[in-house]
Amino acid sequence: MFLIYAALGEAWNIVTGLAGQTSFGHASFFGIGAYCAAMAWFKFRVTPWVGVLVGVALSAALAVVVSYPVFRLKGHYFAVATLAVGEIVMQLFVSWRWVEGATGIIIPVAKEGLTTFQFHSSKLPYIYISIAVFALCALAFHYVSRSKFGFRLKAIRGSEEAAMAIGIDPARNKLAAMVLSAALASVAGSVYAQYILYIDPFMVFATSISIKIVLLTVLGGLGSIWGPVLGSAILIPLSEYTRVAFGGTGRGIDLIIFGTLIVIVACFQPQGIIGLVRAASSRASKGGVTPDAGKAGTAA
Repeated sequence: MFLIYAALGEAWNIVTGLAGQTSFGHASFFGIGAYCAAMAWFKFRVTPWVGVLVGVALSAALAVVVSYPVFRLKGHYFAVATLAVGEIVMQLFVSWRWVEGATGIIIPVAKEGLTTFQFHSSKLPYIYISIAVFALCALAFHYVSRSKFGFRLKAIRGSEEAAMAIGIDPARNKLAAMVLSAALASVAGSVYAQYILYIDPFMVFATSISIKIVLLTVLGGLGSIWGPVLGSAILIPLSEYTRVAFGGTGRGIDLIIFGTLIVIVACFQPQGIIGLVRAASSRASKGGVTPDAGKAGTAA
């Protein structure tokens, strides 16, 4: 789960960390990927890898359909709109009998192998696949952040009006960022479904998934490739600990603790843990100046 959420954080970082568009609806793309991979074997008995590709296509299509009206909104209104879209998608799957509705899908056990995307004797293949998915998302973020496309997104994040003044089309670039982010989130959802072998709308479309993605990326460091990794390394173990320690009565405690951590860190460094590390490193490097050089500077 650590790698899955780290991958989701990298995907979300493209549209929020670079383009500055805070999305609370990424659980919808995650869930679509999960359902497509599950339905491929559950309904059609074809390899789940086909479902992965279908999930990418459907998530990208949903991103296009949603983005055109939603990107007209800004700030908090955009965030609320994406949250509403996520809820609509979840309710659609709850009511859709063809995908088993609220009952969910138990993915039939198949012969172990890469083709069936099921591994029973060892969980190591799932770990390797999760590492590959995380690497894909991280490399995508790294490439975009250093490309001309990434610089255009950063310009839009700074000021859409200024970006338009220098010939950048905010709508088209934000749409491209959302489509790429949605596609990557869908792949992570597909891997999750094949690992769990059971999904339902409340599990894969839950608002808490979107909130966790936001929280772990913000705590780790928004706009940084290592931010989601650090945030996921803290949030996921914390979630598991509170689940074991408090059971069903402690639902949400991990998010409360995590939110408190974000407030504390933000008071000192808005750029999250990565910002704190960079600030400490900068102070250390400045403190490493030789005493003679320091005295010479003072004398001057």
